[in-house]
Amino acid sequence: MASLNVGSLGEYIREQRRNAQFSLRQLAEAAGVSNPYLSQIERGLRKPSAEILQQIAKALRISAETLYVQAGILEERQGEGLELRAAILADPLINERQKQALLAVYDAFLKENKEGASTDGVTVAGPSGPGPKADED
Repeated sequence: MASLNVGSLGEYIREQRRNAQFSLRQLAEAAGVSNPYLSQIERGLRKPSAEILQQIAKALRISAETLYVQAGILEERQGEGLELRAAILADPLINERQKQALLAVYDAFLKENKEGASTDGVTVAGPSGPGPKADED
């Protein structure tokens, strides 16, 4: 596991806060942390817990996983859709329920592809029986 990189984490949180057009006080309130504590995190003086990072991520409407990677808590996974997740969570045009639905569909596709890869290229047939009729939707 990578070590905690507090300085760049704080800079990243500050950048995300500014992109979301939040004041320090507004983000602190939305994340449920004190204004001085958030300021210390942004300046690299404090090491936030995973729980605090999750609260900040939720307030910023970004993936907690993104902050965990920035903090060095998680290794960045190539091809796991981290940027896609962050983009979905940051999209202001859809509501939270819709965002969660999109992420659930995406996770289901990833799981399906992973299971398909474990069969060593063998295509697993669906249920036996006749397929849908041409006039069915």
